[in-house]
Amino acid sequence: MTRTTGIRGSGPAVVFTAAVKTFGRAGHTVRAVDGIDLTIGRGETVALLGRNGAGKSTAISLLLGLDDPDSGTVSLLGRTPDRAVRAGLAGAMLQDGRPIPRVTVGELIRFVAALYPRPLPVAEALALAGVSEYANRRVDKLSGGQIQRVRFAVALAGDPELVVLDEPTSALDVEARRAFWVSIQAFAERGTTVLFSTHHLEEADGNADRIVVLHQGRIVADGSGEVIKRSAGGGLVSIDLAGHPVAGLESLPGVVGVEVREDRALLRTDDSDATVVALARIGAVRGLQASRATLEDAFLSLTAPVPASPEAPAGSVKEAV
Repeated sequence: MTRTTGIRGSGPAVVFTAAVKTFGRAGHTVRAVDGIDLTIGRGETVALLGRNGAGKSTAISLLLGLDDPDSGTVSLLGRTPDRAVRAGLAGAMLQDGRPIPRVTVGELIRFVAALYPRPLPVAEALALAGVSEYANRRVDKLSGGQIQRVRFAVALAGDPELVVLDEPTSALDVEARRAFWVSIQAFAERGTTVLFSTHHLEEADGNADRIVVLHQGRIVADGSGEVIKRSAGGGLVSIDLAGHPVAGLESLPGVVGVEVREDRALLRTDDSDATVVALARIGAVRGLQASRATLEDAFLSLTAPVPASPEAPAGSVKEAV
């Protein structure tokens, strides 16, 4: 649910309008961002998902003013990205960066806070990021998980209205990831807009109000976790093929997509009962299993490579949607 407590200002937090960014030389160009239209409201927590090379990092670079679109526009809290960042309206935790030697955590956060017109009190930034106990320790002497939390404190230091987190838990173990999300949720409860990218799909499902899926530079899905899961059919029914032909499975009641994995067929369906009954009628019930679609199922379906030809080899994805 979108939070409203403490939200400052009006209008959307983020707007991409037909944004395009291309890299490479003539004849060898790649559209990393290919005409994105996206609006994020204030107070939303939004997950940005996509396979490697989908355009997530490029979109974040455009949002933070680290790069400019070749065409289209990007606005951040009603301003150009560079003006919004300079005004301290946005804080970011990016993947790149090394620990600063011979500086304590407290000294680092005080230095960063001093750069902004209305920073958070240093003690509050440290507490929200869960690093108060490290305040007097040198940053370059901390563990990887502790450094991630310090980087989060740096992102919060200016008391931003939008926080952008690029793979924030990539270096953390399960326990540290759980604790980190408690810190992020505490800051989001203040009404701050949060945009994060992640490869941990359960993080998106458990922490985002809304999920945006990128594939080949384009948005292929946008909605709540439940909406995204329904795009995969809502249910999954799998069977051992055992010589049974794949042809015709896509036309069974309820089936919206068919994927073949070795000798098993995975049927995405919006009516599992009807699909199971139909399979029983044609005698295709060996190894039958039925389950609810997960976010991972939906993600794999939405970002599956397109077969080069209709005669796809065994083991490839066969789409019926």
